[in-house]
Amino acid sequence: MNPSPDHAASVVARSLKARGVDRVFGLCGGHIMPLWMAIDAEGIGIVDVRDERAAVYMAHAYGELRGMPGVALVTAGPGVTNAMTGIANAHVARASVVVLSGTPPRAQDNRGALQDIDHVGMVRGITRYARTVRDASLVPQELDEAFARARGDGGEPGPVYLDFPTDVLRQDVPAALQRPEHLAGKERIAQPPAPAAVQSAVDLLWSAQRPLVIGGRGLKGHGAALVRFLDALGAVYLDTGECKGLVPSTHPSVVGAMRGQVMGAADVVVTVGRRLDFQLAYGSPAIFGKARFVRLADVTAELRDNRRGEVEILADCGLALDAIVAAAGGRTPAVDRAWASGLRAQHEARAGKLRASMRAAESAPDGKIHPNRVLACVQDALDARRDDAIVVADGGDFLSFARVGLEAPTYLDPGPLGCIGIGTAFGIGAALACPDRTVVVATGDGSFGFNAMEIDTAVRHRVPVLVVVANNGAWQIEVSDQQQSWGRVVGTNLQFADHAAMARAFGMHAERVTDAAQLPAAIERALAHRPALLDVVVRTDVMSADGKSGLAVVPDLQPLAAWDEAERRFRAGDAQGPRPPC
Repeated sequence: MNPSPDHAASVVARSLKARGVDRVFGLCGGHIMPLWMAIDAEGIGIVDVRDERAAVYMAHAYGELRGMPGVALVTAGPGVTNAMTGIANAHVARASVVVLSGTPPRAQDNRGALQDIDHVGMVRGITRYARTVRDASLVPQELDEAFARARGDGGEPGPVYLDFPTDVLRQDVPAALQRPEHLAGKERIAQPPAPAAVQSAVDLLWSAQRPLVIGGRGLKGHGAALVRFLDALGAVYLDTGECKGLVPSTHPSVVGAMRGQVMGAADVVVTVGRRLDFQLAYGSPAIFGKARFVRLADVTAELRDNRRGEVEILADCGLALDAIVAAAGGRTPAVDRAWASGLRAQHEARAGKLRASMRAAESAPDGKIHPNRVLACVQDALDARRDDAIVVADGGDFLSFARVGLEAPTYLDPGPLGCIGIGTAFGIGAALACPDRTVVVATGDGSFGFNAMEIDTAVRHRVPVLVVVANNGAWQIEVSDQQQSWGRVVGTNLQFADHAAMARAFGMHAERVTDAAQLPAAIERALAHRPALLDVVVRTDVMSADGKSGLAVVPDLQPLAAWDEAERRFRAGDAQGPRPPC
């Protein structure tokens, strides 16, 4: 039986549709059944998953690629607790996700009802907004507020949480309160930059000799503006996992292979929508020396953390970059062209050497394939397709290989929370958001195991995703070492499980690859029969640079042990403290 059109559940469903939500991700349960039925009746697709954590991951990736909040629907009690890792990951990644749930009827509050637990109290610290809606008349405004907070209207974007007692979901919302300005929401207003701050930025940047631009979350959707800015200024550029792929690798500003050297040599550093967190040594003078900073961001959390800017511009990042270029007009920048072109040449040499070494990476005597050979074959296949591929990288040490070994216009990874296990779920969300683009998940076997059952979701919903599992039968963990500030990585044995056999059991095209010569043809077959999985048996005796330094479980890092030592010496007054290796 279809729910009444005035029931709160129906109003929620109509509001989702009015906001452009065409798909939600969830796992059904009694406390959300009214919402589930109303959303289905409204014609919104429901992707039913095998674990609520994966539902939030999928909503995260789906919303990010669609440029709008993703929506997850999870039931009470364990549904919410299962979802919390996904919510926490979205919180740290500043990803717009709306999580909806239910609670027991109000008359059963605090009486020992099934799955009666304080959801809001649990998630408040990892959300931008969290409420239990206890009156149907409040549904339109609460949902409107939740979406606004998720998008970052007036603050930092991120996950939000609403739940509803089941009796409230079956109550009518007064017709007078079902107003379109609440049900459909408002477009987010892009904040323009202050003209005086723009001129200050131009004066500083166009007088810099060695300007460095570092990108972050705030650049998403503004790749064209970023390229215009780099072309006008002639600065060198470093991406991070938050914006990887926005600037083509062929652009002359890209110098990612020279990361350590350029961070120590720049005289002006521009951060665009990027926190100066652990991945950037907190902006420490021990690493960046006497560089002056320009901070551009659309939220304050990315504007003044750890290292204040000589110029700080709070505005939409695309508008700010274009305003700076316009204000500079025909002014000639003072960039040391020899320095910039020299860095680019060294970057190209290192990148070319890496690509060649990856293609030539040898298998072990027993035939196990080098991880770099796997990535080289995947990259060749993506390059041949030329369809704006999306890469999802996941894993411990394998992620460290993938983050430098794979390039794509769109790149997703576990993010600064280090939330390994997102791979398959992110891949499903990405492939549903962009079905005309090639989506490849490159994951280690340990990380794959976290959400391996979601291959069933991919099969049932015919999701065109390819999952490539680097299977080394080892689980790396970080253990304490009393002689070092950072731990060291040791391995414990997993099985060389036949993940391909498991995938085939669910009806997925899957192959187990044990010979490097088989890889190119296996990848092509898998791409032609998505959803698909390749279980590639890789060497156990090789480790990435991050793994050797004990940091393989943390994505997008330089050797932070060296950075810590530089910081220690700097604070002790030793100006000759070590620079991080390149």
